[in-house]
Amino acid sequence: MLGYIWLFFIVTAVVVGGFTGRINEVGQAAIDYAGIAVEISISLIGIMCLWLGLMKLAGASGLIVLISRAIKPITRKLFPDVPPEHPAIGNIAMNVSANALGVTNAATPIGIKAMKEMQSLNKYKSVATNAMCTFLAINTAGVQLVPASIIGVLIGAGAENPTVIIGPTIFATGIALITAIITAKILEKLPVFRTEKYIEEGEK
Repeated sequence: MLGYIWLFFIVTAVVVGGFTGRINEVGQAAIDYAGIAVEISISLIGIMCLWLGLMKLAGASGLIVLISRAIKPITRKLFPDVPPEHPAIGNIAMNVSANALGVTNAATPIGIKAMKEMQSLNKYKSVATNAMCTFLAINTAGVQLVPASIIGVLIGAGAENPTVIIGPTIFATGIALITAIITAKILEKLPVFRTEKYIEEGEK
């Protein structure tokens, strides 16, 4: 889908540039911003290395485990279908912790592992469980306390005060998180979304 969206933008720019007689400016802008994209990507390497290194140290020192234990009571409430001591709970807690610290690259493999653990508890393998849907909604909200990636992009783009984004990011992702959880919990209680309903329809 993203490929089609970018293709639409490119074709539109070329067509509009051709009709307005500014096709040379369109081509020059493409070259200039391609260079800017490379500069921003390179600047992100340092930021990501820093945070991934900190996450590694946090893991080795036991900080991630402590954070995971601290939010386990919350994860147990959000995922009542998952046994409290099941490995999925620990992976979910670590994934949320990594996302909150802005290290989404490190959080991705943990999130995949959490999904696999929850799938092992899934009675109907072809349909996602309520816990899996809730976890996906939380990840989509992408709550962050330290938006390291966004700060890295702002630094690469030459922003004078890149950390100004921290407050608005916490507020926006916090609202998104609350909305995602409430929506997931409301939808899972509706009869139309019962897992058994889809299984019965598939067997007909």
